[in-house]
Amino acid sequence: MSLLRSSALLSLVFASFSATATDGYFSHGFGVKSEGIGGVGIALPQDGLAAATNPAGTAFVQDRLDVGINYFVPQRNAEITGNGAGANGNYNGDGNASSLIPEFGYIYNINPSVTAGVAVYGNGGMNTSYLNNPFAAFGSKGTGGINLAQLFVTPSVAYKLNENNALGLGVNFAYQQFSAQGLSAFSSASASPTNLTDNGTDTSTGWGARLGWTGKITPDLTLGATWASKINASKFSKYSGLFENGGSFDIPENYGVGLAYKIVPTWTVALDVSKILYSGVNAVANPLSNLLQGNALGSANGPGFGWKDITVTKIGVSYDYAADVTLRAGYNHSDQPIPNDQTFFNILAPATVQDHLSLGGTWKATSGNELSVAYTYGFKQTVNGSNSIPSSFGGGNANISLSENILSVAYAWKL
Repeated sequence: MSLLRSSALLSLVFASFSATATDGYFSHGFGVKSEGIGGVGIALPQDGLAAATNPAGTAFVQDRLDVGINYFVPQRNAEITGNGAGANGNYNGDGNASSLIPEFGYIYNINPSVTAGVAVYGNGGMNTSYLNNPFAAFGSKGTGGINLAQLFVTPSVAYKLNENNALGLGVNFAYQQFSAQGLSAFSSASASPTNLTDNGTDTSTGWGARLGWTGKITPDLTLGATWASKINASKFSKYSGLFENGGSFDIPENYGVGLAYKIVPTWTVALDVSKILYSGVNAVANPLSNLLQGNALGSANGPGFGWKDITVTKIGVSYDYAADVTLRAGYNHSDQPIPNDQTFFNILAPATVQDHLSLGGTWKATSGNELSVAYTYGFKQTVNGSNSIPSSFGGGNANISLSENILSVAYAWKL
């Protein structure tokens, strides 16, 4: 019980930090070791955050405590062209230039067959702050943007079926924060204009499950599979005039498979392929064109961001340079969630990055404690609009782009 109380306390502390993510609005990896190898982790459990990706993997990790932090610096930009309302120009969304995203993981092997743990981490989010509001020409005032942060607390248990196979169950408790500013230009399109914008920070919570399997097929080949349920979260009542169905903003189902293969004793290559089902969350998936069908912002089946489901492929290598030094590198590629005709509303959430390159390493002390670092660069990606601004807003196009720098560090205690 003390562990659960500690996790709850950590969640309250962590929730004060903004979060931004990379595969759509999900983080590209969980745990600094995973981040340094492109986010791979379904069949390659490495630290106390393993349950965030695949709870079965904790069965193959020794007792440990990991505490880390990610320093996230995105560059968010928008360009409006061909607009008849006078909004043409370039807009920088970096009013809040960076985020700190802490993480915490603990694993304890109760007996040779049963392992328990807890992981606390930023699942994802999105942050924009336009000091020069791109919606000002349409009637908005002040800074424009949003801040969405998702914190997960995942207690887990893994059971070894035999020496080489384990099943895992994690319970995902999700805590969300959201705020929006400078969106009054959309008041006439909202079912509840007083609950559309500039209402401070609202919160939401929900529960879900994550299941997993990890199997050592041979001494050198490990396979894994994982699935997380959709989380039906409580509504953002302060923003019931923005999000579909009176403020609903659920967290999508996702699943994936992975493998890790030890080429030689010092070299391991790993691959994950996963799917994020953004189409299952109306607030994210519904297109802005739903307005033309008489569905106002905040109404049942109201407009959203128009995102599509994405497939994410991650590949990485790990090299044991010495007994106390491991080096990592990885690459992460995802589909583009934002269609070309949906860029106008996505000025608020320009999650356009599709390619990431990661480097990382771990130094192990004689005590068994570890210091890990990782750096990830999200290559700039621009989505050019195609008839993306409705004629009621003067027509034209919004072109949106994002690039990212992520520096991560963690310390682990061997228990």
